[in-house]
Amino acid sequence: MIPLAERVRPKNIGDFIGQKHLVGDNAVIKKSIDAGSIPSVIFWGPPGVGKTTLASLIASHLQKPFFSLSAISAGVKEVREVIQKALYSKGTILFIDEIHRFNKSQQDALLGAIEKGIITLIGATTENPSFEVNSAILSRCQVYTLYSLSKEELIALVDSAIEKDEFLQKKEIKIESYEALLKFSDGDARKILNLLELVVAQGNEKEVVIADDLVQKVAQKKAALYDKSGEQHYDIISAFIKSLRGSDPNAAIYWLARMLEGGEEPKFIARRMLILASEDIGNANPTALVIATNCFHAVNFIGYPEAEIILSHTAAYLASSPKSNATYMALLKAKELVKKTGNLKVPMHLRNSPTKLMKQLGYGKGYIYPHDAVGSFSDQEYLPDEIKGSKLYEPSENQRENEIKSRLKRLWPKYDY
Repeated sequence: MIPLAERVRPKNIGDFIGQKHLVGDNAVIKKSIDAGSIPSVIFWGPPGVGKTTLASLIASHLQKPFFSLSAISAGVKEVREVIQKALYSKGTILFIDEIHRFNKSQQDALLGAIEKGIITLIGATTENPSFEVNSAILSRCQVYTLYSLSKEELIALVDSAIEKDEFLQKKEIKIESYEALLKFSDGDARKILNLLELVVAQGNEKEVVIADDLVQKVAQKKAALYDKSGEQHYDIISAFIKSLRGSDPNAAIYWLARMLEGGEEPKFIARRMLILASEDIGNANPTALVIATNCFHAVNFIGYPEAEIILSHTAAYLASSPKSNATYMALLKAKELVKKTGNLKVPMHLRNSPTKLMKQLGYGKGYIYPHDAVGSFSDQEYLPDEIKGSKLYEPSENQRENEIKSRLKRLWPKYDY
């Protein structure tokens, strides 16, 4: 049987529960629907808050061709097939669930079609799109945040399901208390509806009294130590990363075990460790990035359950490694400098000069090839004149970066290392 959450999925925007800041009167999505068009958008929010439903309702209300892909199973081939069909269907809406799982080449395949108006993209993600969706797509989309449903909204959802679903109507359902249903749903509409269906199935053929003890009993049969689609997903990965960053291998491996016991995707864990190896360890121990990269590839190659051993090995190494975020901070400083100073011109001696005309114009003139200089080093200027002398990278105090600092101090006295 189709799950209850699917059976009671709303058919019109008026029945949509939650996200009033988007679909309420005079809200941005509601106004776009009423106006008959919608820009490409990214819906960002936790699971079970209506991202997929809202995309479907938009297409339905606008009466536009609608295609749905999951980034878990679809790739560039499927995206291009939809774009090809959209060439013959004006106003096509393409919904991509978990768009953060698309790699750069897959996301890039969408760009031209979005820009030319061949498709309107609606992406859904549980991850921060600033980090997971490439900037070219973000610049072409509005990002809207969806929130976990409130207690009142979840109660309204349960009441509506009991009133409208033909299978639930076959029994007389009395609700003694909503508290346990709310407790186990964590603001997730799908979870509360699926739990409601399980509880109703436990009752007799004619009557079900939904009480906290019954809900608790049913929920505990299904409960996991770790909910990889709910709040604990974010809390425990946060605890894991902070333990690695804090150089506590015991805590890191404990949180790793919690994720693994709960069925977390090993590639997700390996990917987060790969990011940490660069962001939080960096040049304090460059080998950390090599090990984390090999871990990621090994997990993909070996698979579960043996991948657990590699994850534990890498977690222990990263946690025990010296830490530095100096390169990450340098990047943030550089980005701020770029925002402040704009598109400064590349100095002439650093420009590429592949043609005779460019050489005549002075492109590349005066550039000193470092390997032709003593010690393979030339102290020529590499920054635009307007910001020359700007020191962005400040090595941290650790053995490896002290060596780096010593060399930079010798080579570049103007930066005052």
